[in-house]
Amino acid sequence: MKELVGTCVICDKNLYCVDGFFQGQIVNNQNLCFACFEQNKKESAE
Repeated sequence: MKELVGTCVICDKNLYCVDGFFQGQIVNNQNLCFACFEQNKKESAE
């Protein structure tokens, strides 16, 4: 089962819950897709 949960706050990509697993990350109560999460993590480390 695939259910739309929301959108990435950075790139506006649709984020889904697939069979009970969220296909993204939640950071500070904001939804992020995996690509934006990784980019944000790299920028924070610098």
